[in-house]
Amino acid sequence: MNQTRLFLIFAWLMVATLLWMEWGKEKAAPAASQATAVVDSAAGVPTAISPAPSATGAIPVAPGNMAAAPSVVSNSRGEAVTVDTDVLHVVLDGGELRQADLLRYPALAAADSEPVRLLADDPAHYFVAQTGWSNADRVAFQPEGAQRAYTLADGGREIAVPFVWTGANGVSIRRHYVFQRGSYVVQVRDEVRNAGIAPWTGYVTRSLTRVPHVIASSGPMNAEKYSFQGAAWFSQDGYEKRKYDDYADGALDKQVTGGWVGMLQHHFFTAWIPQQDQAALYALNQQGGRYTIEARGPAFNVPAGGKAETSARLWVGPKLVKQIEAQQVKGLDRAVDFSSYGWAATLAGWLFWVLEKLHGLLGNWGFAIVGLVVLIKALMYPLSAAQYKSMAKMRKFQPRIKQLQERYGDDKQKLQMAMMELYKKEKINPVGGCLPILVQMPVFLCLYWMLSESVELRHAPWIGWITDLTARDPYFILPAINLAVMWFTQKLAPQAPGMDPMQQKMMQYMPVVFGVLFAFMPAGLVLYWITNGGLGLLQQWWMTRRYAEEPVKATA
Repeated sequence: MNQTRLFLIFAWLMVATLLWMEWGKEKAAPAASQATAVVDSAAGVPTAISPAPSATGAIPVAPGNMAAAPSVVSNSRGEAVTVDTDVLHVVLDGGELRQADLLRYPALAAADSEPVRLLADDPAHYFVAQTGWSNADRVAFQPEGAQRAYTLADGGREIAVPFVWTGANGVSIRRHYVFQRGSYVVQVRDEVRNAGIAPWTGYVTRSLTRVPHVIASSGPMNAEKYSFQGAAWFSQDGYEKRKYDDYADGALDKQVTGGWVGMLQHHFFTAWIPQQDQAALYALNQQGGRYTIEARGPAFNVPAGGKAETSARLWVGPKLVKQIEAQQVKGLDRAVDFSSYGWAATLAGWLFWVLEKLHGLLGNWGFAIVGLVVLIKALMYPLSAAQYKSMAKMRKFQPRIKQLQERYGDDKQKLQMAMMELYKKEKINPVGGCLPILVQMPVFLCLYWMLSESVELRHAPWIGWITDLTARDPYFILPAINLAVMWFTQKLAPQAPGMDPMQQKMMQYMPVVFGVLFAFMPAGLVLYWITNGGLGLLQQWWMTRRYAEEPVKATA
């Protein structure tokens, strides 16, 4: 395979892949025939939640008794309380987080931008996190005490916000929301006390409900359009997800011990992480344009004079890899959804790990990308050196190849045999450049997903006019430089023998096609491609000088 045709194939493979990313669909969700109708969170009843061990003396409800427990959950609105930490501004009541602002993440790159509002209760952007109990008579939790505003003090480590619900039968539920400095995790701890004379049966429900996130259009290669938007969960079957458009494809109804449920969007997510040794039933629901994922359970039968305890963590914030890993929850790292394909997600994760180390060393994400390219080029040097050496030799023997073309005319078979004999005699490997170019394809795509998904790079500047590496170059300077690099690279490449005029025209326009395509890609990705292409151009120029100083003259 000659170099020019290989480049042409690679180019069109990239274009086809990007078009597939634009119009392609996620893998189909499990067929509806494999499950019953979607569970309605207000009417459905968990049918089989395995009992979980209790360290408090409470007796977990057996699966067969769950149907007898009322499915109505205490989620009526109570009096609002505000909480301010160094990273979050939250408005909540006893059963619902109705607003959450991420103080360190401006919605726009402008310095005076408002922070990202991840949770909100206005109808247009509705996204709330709820938690309540069955058998709670729809009575709202009330703040315990007179305080209605909490602020993390300078030097303080955490804030505990208490709520209480008391039933007519002597049962009370005390709830504490715990916020920690620098953390996007909210601890939710519940303690049920039965001071009545009869046993009390109930189960806890934790849910996320939202309308789909509105994606602002900013060009055909807007990274947010390719980021997964929808529900996700982790169970004994691994990581799974469901787009909003696929909610009707079947019920979830999965019993899980030690997992999580969440709602994902570009750069940010919210997830309930139930107590890892307690069972829950995962369910999906869609109603009135709002989409819900919930974890129901565990269920408890609390005897008179007894108590039960359960806790959960609520992640509400950016997809920060280190903080996610610090939760030590299996599968939670998949919330950083680099790709739908396992191998690609793994490769993207490795690339990010290297990029993060380089950022720690260089202090700038743009220069870290440049450093990543240098490392990749160094690792691939033996392969790329063979590629450029082969190209240089082919350029050197262009007069001989042209002579063979003239000698054999339209006899393609004899021409190919003559060229193969020449390649063998002169030790030219016509496919020497295939492997390094093809290897770049998955690296390029995984880097695109990684740059698009990594919130660490969101609004990260490089130099001068590049103020956000995850957005396109506002002045198209990097795409113009990339076009020039590709044009000079093409000029240095030897012309493929036997290329017809149509192919030659396509090759001439290829830098322009890619220049336009890269104009709408994230600046960080264009920077990667320029650095990669620039180093390749220097290496190709050097090899051409070394192995093709004088063309080999045609023989008589």
